[in-house]
Amino acid sequence: MIFLYGRAWSSTIGNMNECGPSPQNQPPAGNTSGRTVRCVKFQKELPGLDAPPWPGELGQRIYQNVSVQAWKLWEDRMKMILNEYRLMPWQKEAQELIGKHMEDFFFGEGAALPPGYVPQQSK
Repeated sequence: MIFLYGRAWSSTIGNMNECGPSPQNQPPAGNTSGRTVRCVKFQKELPGLDAPPWPGELGQRIYQNVSVQAWKLWEDRMKMILNEYRLMPWQKEAQELIGKHMEDFFFGEGAALPPGYVPQQSK
């Protein structure tokens, strides 16, 4: 289990513990509130996250502009970044790097997916 800013990220990184964290420590991965957002990644109205997934202004921007579907794409990208850079997510430097990549992924130049993009189905 990996902790970033006091949140357990086992569902994001892969559950390494049979027992797992309690539900209140899980990152927002679904939409139980029924709220929708105009997703910056998919450029259409989609179900939004239930809570800001990251602290501060970036987390609030993501909450207001990113869909559940786009957040799942980010989770896959974050796994790759953590592995490629061999980051230890509890370290401040790693959190800063992840935050930078997250901002670029959602709000950077060319962040929107091409029209008609269909995400690859998980196995």
